Amino acid sequence: MNVSAEVLTTSVAPNYDPLPVVVAEAEGSWVTDVDGRRYLDCLAAYSALNFGHRHPVLVDAARRELDRVTLTSRAFLHDQLEPFCAELAALVGTLDPRLDTVLPMNTGAEGVETAIKMSRKWGYDVKGVPDGEATIVVAENNFHGRTTTIVGFSSDPETRGGFGPYTPGFRVVPYGDADALAAAVDDTTVAVLLEPIQGEAGVIVPPPGYLAAVRRICDDHGALFVADEIQSGLGRVGTTFAVQRDGVRPDALVLGKALGGGIVPVSAVVAPRDVLGVLTAGTHGSTFGGNPLACAVGRAVVRLLGTGEYQERARVLGAHMHDRLASMVGRGVTAVRGAGLWAGVDVEPEVGTGREVAVALAGRGVLVKETHGATLRLAPPLVIAEADLDLALDQLEAVATRHRVPATRAHLDGGPRDTP
Repeated sequence: MNVSAEVLTTSVAPNYDPLPVVVAEAEGSWVTDVDGRRYLDCLAAYSALNFGHRHPVLVDAARRELDRVTLTSRAFLHDQLEPFCAELAALVGTLDPRLDTVLPMNTGAEGVETAIKMSRKWGYDVKGVPDGEATIVVAENNFHGRTTTIVGFSSDPETRGGFGPYTPGFRVVPYGDADALAAAVDDTTVAVLLEPIQGEAGVIVPPPGYLAAVRRICDDHGALFVADEIQSGLGRVGTTFAVQRDGVRPDALVLGKALGGGIVPVSAVVAPRDVLGVLTAGTHGSTFGGNPLACAVGRAVVRLLGTGEYQERARVLGAHMHDRLASMVGRGVTAVRGAGLWAGVDVEPEVGTGREVAVALAGRGVLVKETHGATLRLAPPLVIAEADLDLALDQLEAVATRHRVPATRAHLDGGPRDTP
């Protein structure tokens, strides 16, 4: 990778350690760096780019709204807000018609903070928990954002360390352990907040029956089941929402990332009106949350998902990807997990750290990112062509098996082959 020092040593705060690739242009599943070299993006901005870079339907929706109005604040209404909320509620309603009310925000972390406030207020106003005693049960190795409240219940020392004192009221239990969860829930519990599949932890899929057990435990104790689908939702795993894989209906969904189409930050909490309605005027808000531009793009995202095409692509291509990844186990790869077009790949120490493998793949024109040392995360855009997916998997296999196979230049010369 031939990247000038000026773009790598800048006045940007050092809170990220990016791969040495400086992107200048992007389209579909492909990005081009400042030196003109092209890379296949198999991270998709942690699922924010489910529909690829600059999807024409989404870009067109944004351009049309840019010519009309971009911000009013929530002090006034605008003509995109109600349609966006109604259309998103209708999409979520295919999971459960009770989930009929939408509170739009901006980032995923804001969505989770909204769900926390909603759950506590509901616990006090509806469940009758004594004021100041509400508890929320969360899972170890969670990743729900980076605000001070959220990192306070993280079990990752790097994420959590140095930011205390931490907000009380959270109980952390092992992920996938229904007995531990049941033991932690009591009459003060207002919600159980979980990722249906843990993304940052390495694409950890819970054991069969776990999410159904979470649902039963919440029902037994009159607590809300809040599913954080910021990374797992909106087509990524082959269903619109990851909870659908287990036939489970949560009391609230937190959505984000792909909801903004890779163009603007859009998040939302979707819940029944008698739950989300506890956040009345003055109790919660956001100047930019639900702005016209965000709503216009979000409506276009909902329309794309309404066809079912992208969920099907994630199912079919995801099965192909997991078949190929499974064949690498024992040949430089120790384990593979995931669902749909989403995978966590653990590499053998002899091959290198996750970071070293990610750098090697970037040198071969494939972009992925490491997590927790020895794990790679793969999350290609749902528009990726099968031939391009195979190109990426070929390069991963070559690196994992330590064969000195010359990097193909197809990624430089072939042009994007995405299927929108």
